[in-house]
Order: sequence, then C-alpha cells, then structure tokens
Amino acid sequence: MTIEGELLQALLAFEAAVTAISKDPKPDLMAHFNHIDKLSSQLPKNTDKELLHYLHKKSYEKARMFLEGRSDQIQKGGCLR
Repeated sequence: MTIEGELLQALLAFEAAVTAISKDPKPDLMAHFNHIDKLSSQLPKNTDKELLHYLHKKSYEKARMFLEGRSDQIQKGGCLR
C-alpha cells in the first residue's frame, strides 16, 4: 500500500474514533494524531501542496476528501487558499 493509502486509512480510523468519543472506554485520539503526523512526514517531496496544507492545519476531513479524489467538493476555509 502506498503512503497515501496508509494515510487515507489512518484518517478514516481517526474519524471513526471521533464518532466513538462518547463511548467507554474513550478512544486515544492522541495515538491517531501521532500516527497521522508520522505518515504525513513520510510523504514524498513532490506531494501536492494542498494536501500538505490540509494536513498541516489538521483539516483531516479535507485531507481525506483530497485523497479520495474529491477535491472539487472541498469547501474553502477562512485562510483563503
């Protein structure tokens, strides 16, 4: 699996953990953040700058949509990029 594929899986797992936050035991979100950061640091130097921006700003839903090929559906945020 490519690093982008692993990153997409990690983002999906993070979203699932967020939806389970009200359950006991509570999911360890820091483990998810750390895993996503680790994978992000392994992306090739020629990675699309939009994806890097989303990951840097922790816009994980946008990063997931980008990796799913749904860039045209991403709502632009307040940073005016």
